[in-house]
Amino acid sequence: MATLAESIMKEASKRAEGTPLLAKEFLHLGSRAAVDQALSRLARQGRLMRASRGVYVRPVETRFGVRPPSVPKVVEALAQLKGEQLAPHGAATANALGMTTQVPVRTVYLTSGRSRRLRLGAQEVELRHAPAWQLALPNQTAGQIIRALAWLGPKEGRERLSSLGKKLSPSELQELAAARAQLPAWMAQQVGAFVNA
Repeated sequence: MATLAESIMKEASKRAEGTPLLAKEFLHLGSRAAVDQALSRLARQGRLMRASRGVYVRPVETRFGVRPPSVPKVVEALAQLKGEQLAPHGAATANALGMTTQVPVRTVYLTSGRSRRLRLGAQEVELRHAPAWQLALPNQTAGQIIRALAWLGPKEGRERLSSLGKKLSPSELQELAAARAQLPAWMAQQVGAFVNA
């Protein structure tokens, strides 16, 4: 008969890389206390990684050794599991759009859920609660511009917005214009001036 730890690892191995493992998912295998102890023991042995309180992930084994799972996969899977909206932080999007040359040191995501930190190996990931308007259009360029402007602020945002110039397609400009109603007044004004320029 398999031990509780072996049963947990067997189920964990069937899941995709970065899928969070929560104690509640294994209560059919044993009591809550026993499952918590087994997960803790597996983390101490290095067979699981403790991302945060009550959240574990399975490390990825490669021919070069063991590595943490992909940060975006873990964060997206956790957000989906918790029913949260998620988007990259404005510092990262401003850099990706060429609105700043600063490269973020920490990995930060904006979330509709509570603020918290995850640890994946040596890397720490921050999930920061944000208002709904900052999470608008999560996978679109217009949404990236909104988050970049929020991070840059009113003064610097106006200066950097003009640097996008002709980089945006007509459909991206239309998406950005359509999002104005959700934005704070200063940002809606800047976006309106940019779109109608």
